Amino acid sequence: MSEALLHALKTAVGDAHVLTGGDLGAWEQDWRKRPPGKALAVVRPGSTQEVAAVVRACAAAGTSIVPQGGNTGLVGGSTPDASGTQLVLSLARMNKVRDIDAANLTMAVDAGCVLQALQHAAEDAGLLLPLSLAAEGSCTIGGNLATNAGGTQVLRYGNARELCLGLEVVTARGEVWNGLSGLRKDNTGYDLRDLFIGSEGTLGVITGATLKLHPLPVARLTAWAAVPSMDDAVALLELARRHGGPGLTGFEVMGRFALQLVAHHFAQLRVPFLDSAPYGVLLEISDHESEAHARAQFERMLETALEDGCTVDAVVAETMSQAQHLWHIREAIPLAQAEEGLNIKHDIAVPVSRIPAFCAETDTLLRTAIPGVRLVNFGHLGDGNLHYNVQAPEQADARAFLAAHEEQVNTLVYDQVASHGGSISAEHGVGSVKIDKLPRYKSPVALELMRTLKRALDPENILNPGRVVRI
Repeated sequence: MSEALLHALKTAVGDAHVLTGGDLGAWEQDWRKRPPGKALAVVRPGSTQEVAAVVRACAAAGTSIVPQGGNTGLVGGSTPDASGTQLVLSLARMNKVRDIDAANLTMAVDAGCVLQALQHAAEDAGLLLPLSLAAEGSCTIGGNLATNAGGTQVLRYGNARELCLGLEVVTARGEVWNGLSGLRKDNTGYDLRDLFIGSEGTLGVITGATLKLHPLPVARLTAWAAVPSMDDAVALLELARRHGGPGLTGFEVMGRFALQLVAHHFAQLRVPFLDSAPYGVLLEISDHESEAHARAQFERMLETALEDGCTVDAVVAETMSQAQHLWHIREAIPLAQAEEGLNIKHDIAVPVSRIPAFCAETDTLLRTAIPGVRLVNFGHLGDGNLHYNVQAPEQADARAFLAAHEEQVNTLVYDQVASHGGSISAEHGVGSVKIDKLPRYKSPVALELMRTLKRALDPENILNPGRVVRI
């Protein structure tokens, strides 16, 4: 790094917040523990103006920037490459709730706020921030918006995009766009907010956001059902929608092998009906009327499901503790899979109506191509998002399995996704892991439009280069 750039960075954020030596591993490696990159430096601004000053300094020096929040991404979108030339811009110090407007049902926040802290802040104000995902204790809202995160309540409340009314963004030139309006209606030109949401830090650095809040539900009930097939899981979803209406806030499906991994690696988490059916379904209904009303809805729906045969057994949590236990089982699946060994992960979206056919066909193709392969299939069935993961055959060397089969498996799965009208990335983003897959699955027109936007907003290609789209 040049002395001029180092001086400019230290002037912008203070000597203590420019890290150029020592162990930078926490910023250089992602959650999936891929081989780490190498950062030129880690810079930790404490305000939007400091972010702008850092970007201006890097732009003048021609140094590329990798914005980073909680570093919980899964597609290599927020860690530096191995060149040692990319600066990591950590927004973790920017963690203040700026304002909560209860009458407008909004909260304005810094991008570095941890999602769980924002959930608690909203709840303390008697309101609900419904964005919820497994990494909520570590991930930050800026990263959530940069990747348009999904989670477990998309079925009712939508992705992060639907929960954001405004943004504050530092551009590639180091200018600040303040678009933090809490308006729900504003038709004064192009929607710049939606341009930056989901762009993974390649078009601008999100430094603040105005989020949409909701009234807290009076009651929230959770149930677990054992279902005979994926077709039956879809039938149960249709039934739950009819009975629960907009109160249906969660609908997760989990394959038996995924649940067996949880039972094996986390014996304290007792999995209901583990041997009763090939799939488990976790349902949640929220009600603004009363718990009695919600429970009556749930019980009627489950009775009908049992009569129709799309459920072979079911239980409704009687206490909050029981409900949390059921959700912990679902959230433990990725952890259990990691305990089992390295694996091939997929974050795919398929129209709900096509999911049974996709699973049946893809399961067969994979088991034929790689005898003994184990499939860890789970995810947000309510919005068509599956984490369709592939584990090495039992007793096989997991690292050797990945080296030999990852490209073959990815191509097979992604081709199947495309044939069923789906997407190869539902909620994790593109990052560096999937950037070279897009030309096969994204239309040339769409890719060129994306490149045009990138060239217009970041002509020097300093913001997260090598992610999302290549220039």
